[in-house]
Amino acid sequence: MRLTVIGTGYLGATHAACMAELGHEVLGVDVDPDKVAALRAGRVPFHEPGLPELIAEHTASGRLRFTTSYEEAGAFGEVHFVCVGTPQLKDSEGADLTYVDAAFAAIARHAAPDALLVGKSTVPVGTAARLAAVCDAEVAWNPEFLREGFAVEDTLRPDRLVFGVESDRAETILRRVYEPVLAAGTPAVTADFPTAELVKTAANAFLATKISFINAMAEVCEAAGGDVTRLAEALGHDDRIGGRFLRSGVGFGGGCLPKDIRAFAHRADELGVSLAFLREVDAINMRRRDRVVELARELCGGDVLGVRITVLGAAFKPDSDDIRDSPALNVAARLRLDGADVTVYDPAATDNARKAFPLLGYALSAEEALRGADLVLHLTEWPQFREIDPEPARLLVRRPRIVDGRGVLDADRWTAAGWRFRALGRPAPHGEE
Repeated sequence: MRLTVIGTGYLGATHAACMAELGHEVLGVDVDPDKVAALRAGRVPFHEPGLPELIAEHTASGRLRFTTSYEEAGAFGEVHFVCVGTPQLKDSEGADLTYVDAAFAAIARHAAPDALLVGKSTVPVGTAARLAAVCDAEVAWNPEFLREGFAVEDTLRPDRLVFGVESDRAETILRRVYEPVLAAGTPAVTADFPTAELVKTAANAFLATKISFINAMAEVCEAAGGDVTRLAEALGHDDRIGGRFLRSGVGFGGGCLPKDIRAFAHRADELGVSLAFLREVDAINMRRRDRVVELARELCGGDVLGVRITVLGAAFKPDSDDIRDSPALNVAARLRLDGADVTVYDPAATDNARKAFPLLGYALSAEEALRGADLVLHLTEWPQFREIDPEPARLLVRRPRIVDGRGVLDADRWTAAGWRFRALGRPAPHGEE
């Protein structure tokens, strides 16, 4: 089929490349000419494993093209996917739908009467119906469920597809778009507009709640002298709960979970339904950052003024260069304001971090970052950080002290190598003061 993808940011560029991989002719549309020029040249302006290769392959073959022209897109496409951002409003917890509204209005002006306009952006419930009422072409909603670092896999081999439609025709078109994915056994859920919109926001709310639940249990463990890692292990053996996302740490960040749970609670308020627990989920998440700062001060005798601190990680998660609402950078910046000399290292996100936080120091390698440190904070779970050998690392630092903000390092191993070790929700290792 001939598909257009409106918006070529993280979601849109991935969707466009993957739709070309499925065999469709795809035209990506963006109002930013620099972004379009980069993508035409096969360059991806963010880090996502596997995506640069797909874009290079399909732009070279001609199956994937990019433009700034909505007129060209309207003449070309049978199905138009809207993949623009929905950031949090500056003066409210609600979602800013400026970009969604503008994209639908622009493509609707130029689309053929029998075209299908498909929203993929995460929006407050009720958005699809509102847009359908003002667009001449038919509207459908097909929410995305991408994980940064796994976006290509999640698009080509998703765990489910959701089709929010108002007609059999719209469902048939979407099933044709995703025919190779459905043929591979991916389940599809067909629903009305409100349900399709709620699937994404409810999924994000549930995930955020599970993460904040185990982090709240870490707070209880710290108060009671328990070990949250053993607690999570025991909970995970219960099939009703499961072990995924039960690792205590510095909390979640990124461009989705924080703003989506706030927007969900805000929209629920508008509908007369209280989701106040989501605000506590958000508060627990932010408290974990506070606790890392407190642990840093404790290990440094109560004051970090003049202390050289190494922060391992800048991205909000591994396999990404996304620093939006990054817990690692939030902690780093706060310690810098407290007078610490902070050096950050991240395998992919250093350039983005330097632009956003120019007053922090940056290293080109973990070894460089560790050299001369008085305290190390492990705050992004990159595999290469987990693989650091604590014995040679001890020879690089000035004082062997570390806070594991992700709960994945072997406390016994680090302690045996002579490090003072702390982690959220866990007692000090045996033998430490």
